[in-house]
Amino acid sequence: MADYREAPLATRPKTLDPNEYFNVSPEYRRAEEERAALRANLKRQYQMQLNNPHRKELIEDPALTRWVYARFNPYNHFRPTSKMSLIGTMFGIVPLFVLYYVFKTDRDRREQRIRDGTLERKFRLSS
Repeated sequence: MADYREAPLATRPKTLDPNEYFNVSPEYRRAEEERAALRANLKRQYQMQLNNPHRKELIEDPALTRWVYARFNPYNHFRPTSKMSLIGTMFGIVPLFVLYYVFKTDRDRREQRIRDGTLERKFRLSS
């Protein structure tokens, strides 16, 4: 752990933070162990239900149910933030202006070449 150097753009993992790793109170450690035991017990119960060969009913996973509900009702769970506004601007509005600029400058340059008589126009049936 002494050889660990922090990356310039990343935060230190919680497991390597000395304040979180060494200076933890016994109550906090006991609470973490209780939470881990509860998670392990729930996982064990779910695995036993899932792998029961005599199972006849559908196993309901509440986390999966919540995820599916949130997935199919996105507007109920959408929170507008500055990051989302920036992403919406970058992918919604900026491309329209860029395409407008590209097409407009190309058309203006072509019309200028036509006016100057420097554009070699080949015979085409369309445009």
